[in-house]
Amino acid sequence: MAVRNPYANYKQQNMQTKTPGELTLMLYEGCVKFIRRGEKALEEGNMELKNENLIKAQNIIRELMVTLRVETDTARNMMQMYDFILSRLTDANTKNDVKALKEAERFVVDFHETWKQVIKIDRQRRHGAGVQG
Repeated sequence: MAVRNPYANYKQQNMQTKTPGELTLMLYEGCVKFIRRGEKALEEGNMELKNENLIKAQNIIRELMVTLRVETDTARNMMQMYDFILSRLTDANTKNDVKALKEAERFVVDFHETWKQVIKIDRQRRHGAGVQG
């Protein structure tokens, strides 16, 4: 009989109760985290850890690209931005390009902050002005 991990159970339940917007926000948060870890590893000369973290960041951007519905001009513009971020992350990883990494980070942070505001506004519309995000 396998022993169940209560933390893993909690994480699984928590993920299942998130809205699509909240899941997207979590992807942005994870991407920023991995970019920053990759940058720190690059500064410390730990190329293996840099590569591991930047690949995780690249995979998150790829996931955002795959799940984006490009039916509007805004979505098509987001796809172009994701493609640009992915190319900067790839350059940062393959060429140890700190400038490219910072550029990618700036755009992901901007997306994260914008998405956080979108969720806050959506919650206020759905639940009333008293809800804080």
